Amino acid sequence: MESYLENFGDVKGKNSSDEALRRWRKLCSVVKNPKRRFRFTANLDKRGEAQAIKHANHEKLRVAVLVSKAALQFIHGLKLRSEYVVPEEVKAAGFQICADELGSIVEGHDSKKLITHGGAAGIADKLATSPTDGLSTDEDSMRRRLDIYGINKFTESEIRSFWVFVWEALQDTTLIILAVCAFVSLVVGIVMEGWPKGAHDGLGIVASILLVVFVTATSDYRQSLQFKDLDKEKRKIQVQVTRKGFRQRISIYDLLPGDVVNLAIGDQVPADGLFISGFSLLINESSLTGESEPVIVNEDNPFLLSGTKVQDGSCKMLVTTVGMRTQWGKLMATLSEGGDDETPLQVKLNGVATIIGQIGLFFAVITFIVLSQGLIGQKYHDGKLLSWSGDDALAMLEHFAIAVTIVVVAVPEGLPLAVTLSLAFAMKKMMNDKALVRNLAACETMGSATTICSDKTGTLTTNHMTVVKTCICGNIREVNNPQNASKLCSELPQNVVKTLLESIFNNTGGEVVINQDGKYQILGTPTETAILEFAMSIGGNFKAKRAETKIAKVEPFNSTKKRMCVLLELAEGGYHAHCKGASEIVLAACDKFIDETGGVAPLDKATADKLNGIIDSFASEALRTLCLAYREMEEGFSIEEQLPLQGYTCIAIVGIKDPVRPGVRESVAICRSAGVMVRMVTGDNINTAKAIARECGILTEDGLAIEGPEFREKSLEELLELVPKIQVMARSSPLDKHTLVKHLRTTFNEVVAVTGDGTNDAPALHEADIGLAMGIAGTEVAKESADVIILDDNFSTIVTVARWGRSVYVNIQKFVQFQLTVNVVALLVNFSSACFTGNAPLTAVQLLWVNMIMDTLGALALATEPPNDDLMKREPVGRTGKFITNVMWRNIFGQSIYQFVVMWYLQTQGKTFFGLGDSDSDNIVLNTVIFNSFVFCQVFNEISSREMEKLNVLKGMLNNYVFMCVLTSTAVFQFIMVQFLGEFANTTPLTSHQWLTSVLLGLIGMPIAVAVKLIPVGSS
Repeated sequence: MESYLENFGDVKGKNSSDEALRRWRKLCSVVKNPKRRFRFTANLDKRGEAQAIKHANHEKLRVAVLVSKAALQFIHGLKLRSEYVVPEEVKAAGFQICADELGSIVEGHDSKKLITHGGAAGIADKLATSPTDGLSTDEDSMRRRLDIYGINKFTESEIRSFWVFVWEALQDTTLIILAVCAFVSLVVGIVMEGWPKGAHDGLGIVASILLVVFVTATSDYRQSLQFKDLDKEKRKIQVQVTRKGFRQRISIYDLLPGDVVNLAIGDQVPADGLFISGFSLLINESSLTGESEPVIVNEDNPFLLSGTKVQDGSCKMLVTTVGMRTQWGKLMATLSEGGDDETPLQVKLNGVATIIGQIGLFFAVITFIVLSQGLIGQKYHDGKLLSWSGDDALAMLEHFAIAVTIVVVAVPEGLPLAVTLSLAFAMKKMMNDKALVRNLAACETMGSATTICSDKTGTLTTNHMTVVKTCICGNIREVNNPQNASKLCSELPQNVVKTLLESIFNNTGGEVVINQDGKYQILGTPTETAILEFAMSIGGNFKAKRAETKIAKVEPFNSTKKRMCVLLELAEGGYHAHCKGASEIVLAACDKFIDETGGVAPLDKATADKLNGIIDSFASEALRTLCLAYREMEEGFSIEEQLPLQGYTCIAIVGIKDPVRPGVRESVAICRSAGVMVRMVTGDNINTAKAIARECGILTEDGLAIEGPEFREKSLEELLELVPKIQVMARSSPLDKHTLVKHLRTTFNEVVAVTGDGTNDAPALHEADIGLAMGIAGTEVAKESADVIILDDNFSTIVTVARWGRSVYVNIQKFVQFQLTVNVVALLVNFSSACFTGNAPLTAVQLLWVNMIMDTLGALALATEPPNDDLMKREPVGRTGKFITNVMWRNIFGQSIYQFVVMWYLQTQGKTFFGLGDSDSDNIVLNTVIFNSFVFCQVFNEISSREMEKLNVLKGMLNNYVFMCVLTSTAVFQFIMVQFLGEFANTTPLTSHQWLTSVLLGLIGMPIAVAVKLIPVGSS
């Protein structure tokens, strides 16, 4: 079966092709209810529509850009007059431009219209906003703006009501056939025996069908609500805006036309808008148009489209169009209906359901033939083959209903849906544990992970950085408190302090602003924040220092260059270039340094060795090191030229402390005991990385620490030997990370989880089996490429995700084991009984109840079991692990044989055992005992299925309220069904002795299960 399941559809954990997704659906030959079976699968038609929209957008933009360029050339130097008339309601609200006009300017890249409206500044004026201070936030103004321009949300599919799920549950083919049987039974029964006696059988089937439908619909409805809540969480994006002159973070849903948004590398453009100011801005429009070539955005091409990504640079943007007026809004509305890809487990279990469904269908047909041939043979013998009475018709109908019900029981429709139930439950709980699952399959794949490639900063460390040591003018100083910092300022020559502050305050991606409380607030990455904090502690004034010079050019930091540069235009004329980044890289670009007197001296080999030694000493103390340098540009330098790579003067080396998170060492130890290898991949200095890795317990004596440049130069043969030993990779580029992940996955067949926070981590996150993005430090690009977002950026949360992943996998295995046992026994009992006695002991109504116990209720009980610590003490399943293991087959066959023997004994020797005769009433008593014993066998087997290998199955059972509720409700309803619903359920009230026997027969299944677990089985 396992080889059949491996080939079933060829669906991967992520990035499956549409062909593969279509193929497995076709392979599902026995499906009772397609609406329900395929509800939580991708809507491939809607995805096709989304692709068509992307293609249309690409064409539209291409034409718009060409027209815009032509128009610009034509109108250059001409004075243009606008023929635009402002609608009265827009004027009345206090604005001078309507939403449709704004939409046509940005979406159509209409430079002519933009110029006639006065450019970005003119549009800002007409939107009653300020390009520097943003919107005023008085309530009346915001409400009017919202009424005129709309909300920044796209149309979502409505939450389907409970009755829709009831309707879908009713569309089960077998239930429809049973409903027809019930109707015929009602009509014939009432004609033959009158009302109400003749209606009992028909009404019993109808009541059972309704019970199955309502329980199924309730379960499905709850799942859909959980997925809806998770979808809302996925779309929560925060952006930085300026309102009333203050920078603040708000939800993209609260954005309005007129807002001034600050965008940086890795951000998603939250609405359509216009470029106000910025540097080196590159926009990736592939999410909207499918075009991978980035677009340069500046004053000449100021159009920014919602949903696109900032690939490089930074800018301030004026929001012009929001929500469904943007192409992104229309695309997202379509994409949201496309749904998630189905997971490998869902597809595998569809394969299991298909195989068993085919077997069940075969047995159902044989059972019907065997049951019917007795009646037909008797009529043939009596010569009444063409003469049929109402009783004969009812008997045939009953045989047909039993055959159909065998199909109901035999096709385990609940198997693939149990995956969805378990995943929905796990995703909801993981959300509480600070992990947001974006891709459904990641839940189950994480349970198979064999390797975690983790970032250092913010994941293994706290990301709360402070400058604690500096080397300025060749001297090392501690600056871990304000007194030391102010003392440092007084000790340094004034020209050095001036140059240092000029470098820190201008060469930064951060900003010092005054918040609404009137206090200083530092915005930016933790590294930028730490350096700006240090500059302020030595008496620096951000605003005053920035006013002294003008930034002429910016080369933003990225993880490939590992440095950031700015070009400053000085007030007295001339330019200074400032460079900041990885210490050894920036120091290598220096040929001078500032000495103890504050003068500039040549950087000879001895001084360079001394400074490199200082970098190493800082790094060995687990400090992150940065080097700051500057260069006075020669006369005649043009800002069009590239900034130089050499010839800098070293100003300072700073050591930044980023403490290891509490609990990381313990989490790494848990991973190791669970057979999961943790590797650190960082852009930091190798000594810093090794120190932190040892502190976390990642780097062991036999482990290898390597630098990215060295890793890149290795041959394939060397990598085969090296990769398994690598525990730390320092100074790595995004490409190194991607290469390592690819080798681990393809060459070594590992299941790899990767953490990432930057834009450049996207390829590695995409390549990995499970991409884990950081919720706090992560960029929107990284989050969109990830499968799980770690909301608190904590490594311990990754271990929690792994624990939940294993829990999902094991829970589904438990449920499959339980359901296959019920399938096998129900099939064998009814089939063998039909063959040897000519009747079936379990009626249609009883089989429907059994189906609900094993399907919906069984899934609820077993698929929602919370994880325990023992899960992290076993080896991972990995990529090649079997889903239905030998252990499961052993348990299934052991329990099935016991239950079948019990049922067969009751059928053949039950009358003797209970002292019953051959009357119809005694036959009903025996059949009721068989039915009751069968149900209690399942109840106790459900308890035994809580552990597949451990003998103690009761541990923690009372803490699982869902499990206890399902068991209790099953037992209570079984009692009601037997004692009070006899006419409808074909049962009769039992004596205490018969009840005790039924329960004991079920209970004996538990020690039998223990004995079976003691039988050793191999792994293959």
